[in-house]
Amino acid sequence: MICLGLAVLLCVSGFSSALALSGSHLSSPLFENADGFLDASFHEDAAEGNSKVKIDLSACHLGYVAVSAKSKKRMKFQVIHNKTTYTYDIQSDGTPSIFPLQTGDGEYTFRAMENTGGSKYAKALVLSHQVKLDDPFQPFLRPSDYSNYAPDSRCVRKAAELTEGAVNDEEVVMAIYDFIGDSIRYDYVKATTVQSGYLPDPDSTLKTRKGICFDYAALAAAMLRSRGVPCKLVFGYVGKGKLYHAWNMFYTEETGWVTVGFKVNSRDWTRIDLTFIANGQNESFTGDGSNYADLYYY
Repeated sequence: MICLGLAVLLCVSGFSSALALSGSHLSSPLFENADGFLDASFHEDAAEGNSKVKIDLSACHLGYVAVSAKSKKRMKFQVIHNKTTYTYDIQSDGTPSIFPLQTGDGEYTFRAMENTGGSKYAKALVLSHQVKLDDPFQPFLRPSDYSNYAPDSRCVRKAAELTEGAVNDEEVVMAIYDFIGDSIRYDYVKATTVQSGYLPDPDSTLKTRKGICFDYAALAAAMLRSRGVPCKLVFGYVGKGKLYHAWNMFYTEETGWVTVGFKVNSRDWTRIDLTFIANGQNESFTGDGSNYADLYYY
């Protein structure tokens, strides 16, 4: 169950008052294409496979793999690189799924599996591919099953509206995090009823103005990525109670802004936990970041 421990949080607003700019700079070329949408799609004409599963490897250099499956049984998909394996549920009705290649360059194995009963699965298709990313930020600049959005999505339009006057990446991050922190409230009912395999809908979160940690992180990733800011959606454990949780990390070229006891890292990934920020618990839970244990990146 995702973020059950957050039921103890108090709902307060005023996120904007916690942030202050500490310098700015003109965006690097990485961020200059904020108005150019970076998409992720399944290209059926380029896909390899059989009657049950097709895997599209044509965009691996852009940081993602796409898969489509048709079966009467449950299907799973694995992305394997070095000693790291990511296992995903995929739909069995032919609806494509997009997954990031978050572990960098090298030889990947892609394995689609079909349920044979209970928790047992058999291989339906296995492909290998040598991946060379155009740049290391590619997996974190595009939509995927974990942060799904399109050029006409409500969250993409809202991100464009919020950052219309931004002149650098710091101002983009400030505007989006300020908005989410002030606008989205924690959904206590959903936290106690959400089912395994749940995937968020950033547009739905924006419409209802509430969600659990996965919803916060997926919305932030969608809005920042759509504006050209690399953003990771991270799962792991936080706090003394080892709460399983989701948060974000984004990349900045220069030191941009600070919060109380918190500073953006120069030319590095910086952790921000919107669930706690939006609910007035940022400092007590996040601290200096040492109480976070990252497990998975999407």
